[in-house]
Amino acid sequence: MTTPGFLFCRDPLRPRHPDPQFARETAAARHAGARTALVDHDALLAGDAGSAVGGVGRDSGPYWYRGWMLPPARYAELEAALVARGCSLLTEAPAYRTAHELPGWYETFAGLTPRSVWRALPAGAAPPDPSVWPLLAGTLGSGPGIVKDFVKSRKHEWHEACFVPELGDADRLGAVVGRFLELQGDFLAGGVVLRAYEPFVPSGEARVWWVDGEAVRVTAHPDTPGRLPAPGLDAVGEAVRALGCRWVTTDMALREDGAWRVVEVGDGQVSGLPAGEDGGSLFSALLRS
Repeated sequence: MTTPGFLFCRDPLRPRHPDPQFARETAAARHAGARTALVDHDALLAGDAGSAVGGVGRDSGPYWYRGWMLPPARYAELEAALVARGCSLLTEAPAYRTAHELPGWYETFAGLTPRSVWRALPAGAAPPDPSVWPLLAGTLGSGPGIVKDFVKSRKHEWHEACFVPELGDADRLGAVVGRFLELQGDFLAGGVVLRAYEPFVPSGEARVWWVDGEAVRVTAHPDTPGRLPAPGLDAVGEAVRALGCRWVTTDMALREDGAWRVVEVGDGQVSGLPAGEDGGSLFSALLRS
């Protein structure tokens, strides 16, 4: 079997070099003995996957993608363009969508993550009537909640576009969702998710990296690089294996009652490492997979 390679995003200003964000990771992957190639992320987003993979050698084997997030439809185009060159992605497009978007992983992790409901909404589409949101929130019951899309929240605009003190307050809920949609604009991913709010202790989140159902690395979350809690992983490991995706991450936080909770699940190919991490041990584990 051919050893896996890695596709990194290239520098838009220096096409023969990796994007500065992934330069250390590219070097670490090469040091681990991996083949690397560069793809044009801007071209992928523009729908020109053929040009984006023009620097990938024909028949050069299977690859893990390692770069900026891609909408699932664009990821599928990347996969098709690589197949046309006699290559493949080790995470196929359906698996990428499953791990990347909350509706894909939520049922598998339902007992381990805050209760959630959602409504699909294409980016750029006209928002529905605000009366939709209280009806959707009604299935969560009363109490505070969080607004996000299928992939990300706007937690840095916490009171403006993320946190709802009381989901039963229709006016406040509509205002927060409306502002969230306004700020996300064309970057809205999938639709709107409403989640029950759970209070976590201020010790930061741990990002757990899983390859073929095994936890191979635990790092701090990129937003809290100086904090690294040590979560319990047994129940989460069972859920990861049930999900069936090869390279995923779980962001975990300790709830105030002492329970470890999964805050997010993500596709490992587009999950960020905290500052100071080069991914060397992670790439070695992926090469052995």
